[in-house]
Amino acid sequence: MTTSEDRVPGGTAVGAAPLANPKRWTALVFICLAQLMVVLDITIVNIALPEMQADLGFSNENRQWVVTSYTLAFGSLLLLGGRIADYTGRKRAFLIALAGFAIASCLGGAAPNIEMLLTARALQGVFGALLAPTALSLISVNFTDQKERAKAFSIFGSIVASGAVIGLLLGGFLTEYLDWTWCMYVNAPIAVIAAFGVMYLGPEQRAAVRARFDIPGVLLVTSGLVAIVYACSEAESEGWGSGLVLGLFVTGAVLLAAFLAVEARSSHPLVPLRVIADRTRGSAYLAMAVGMVAMLGALFFLTFYLQLVKGYSPVETGLAFLPMPVGVGMFAGGISPKILPKVPPRAIMVPGMLIAASALFWLAMLDADSSYWGMVMPALYVLGVGMGLLIAPAVNYGTYKVADEDAGVASGSVNTAQQIGGSIGTALLSTLAADAAAEYFADHAAGAKSPELLQKAAMVEGFTTAFTWAGAIMACGAVVLAALMNTPKPSPGEAQGSPMAHLG
Repeated sequence: MTTSEDRVPGGTAVGAAPLANPKRWTALVFICLAQLMVVLDITIVNIALPEMQADLGFSNENRQWVVTSYTLAFGSLLLLGGRIADYTGRKRAFLIALAGFAIASCLGGAAPNIEMLLTARALQGVFGALLAPTALSLISVNFTDQKERAKAFSIFGSIVASGAVIGLLLGGFLTEYLDWTWCMYVNAPIAVIAAFGVMYLGPEQRAAVRARFDIPGVLLVTSGLVAIVYACSEAESEGWGSGLVLGLFVTGAVLLAAFLAVEARSSHPLVPLRVIADRTRGSAYLAMAVGMVAMLGALFFLTFYLQLVKGYSPVETGLAFLPMPVGVGMFAGGISPKILPKVPPRAIMVPGMLIAASALFWLAMLDADSSYWGMVMPALYVLGVGMGLLIAPAVNYGTYKVADEDAGVASGSVNTAQQIGGSIGTALLSTLAADAAAEYFADHAAGAKSPELLQKAAMVEGFTTAFTWAGAIMACGAVVLAALMNTPKPSPGEAQGSPMAHLG
């Protein structure tokens, strides 16, 4: 008999066997649409950045924050978002997140200056961090049959994995045929449509045990990451050896060390250290973070190269990136899952990182006259191949042999590593690119025949410097991974989850 104390208000009885939601497949459509909105916003503004910068008049130093403010808020708050959804109820969290994301997007579209735009992007990240884990948990509670759940997660993963491509293409079409502001406004109608899904989600459900929030952990990890990203950004104007930059790096390191100390002592940690201390899982998180440095770096700088140097339109730029997701899809969704059960994970991941590094070094040979078909297109495909080999085992082994009570945290940690890696990588590579471009401009200004050609040459020097550093970071990551991840190949019958189900 279920007592009133065992029953969640407005929801199902705790401990009772959940009944299958008869409208679960309809609900899945709206859940996937909501998650797609979150994922495509990582890339949709990339194509619009040149027009954003021209319209709002912000500096090159600030343009990376348009990307970073979203990914940093998203990544650092993802784990807290899952706890909030458990506490408030998943349906309620779903609606709150959709409403907040839509309002933040409209605020960004109406932004008259860079300050409001960055605020809006950060707010998008905050509500995205609530929406992403809520979407995953809604699938779990609505699909109780294991076969149906596996199919649902497969559909969810496939749609989410295509989000980056959709973001690039949609960003190109909206920017070229409407205005860059529609790259923000477009989220509002998507959110409104997704909100209708609440009618099909079944009764409200909360976690059996009300979550406790690790507020000190959230404040420490977020502040530490912001300090490090800000240090990378300020190094462009202040110099790497300046007191401000060094102080920010030290502050960030101290805050992150304090975060680890708090987590070790907390009875309800945001990230139980046992999850990330495992060599296999820790290596997977590191590989995912390093991989995002490369992939988001390539997207960021190639956008400016194609539009400002090669003169591509926004739509042409979006289409130009298609070879990369083709490579990712072929190897992450096709080849990697077939090899994964037969070999140790580093036998796939290390070659994947080295292949991606070679593609970045290839891009580092670009000049203002390089051919798209001869240089950019094959390099993007090779980068996709490398990332495809890396992503599947990294996501899979991010939850390797984890306890049931830590499964959500481990899965969330993969996404967190992905977003944080992209945030720090974009900030770091932007500063290195700006430094190289400024130095080239100063060294060649005296003998320049055309200011326009000099400016393009300086930009290319900055972009290729960023690609070189990204390739070096990826290659070093491969060496570290080869030494650190000593996981043997899976034993016969060992379960391997769907790698794409956790992306985004």
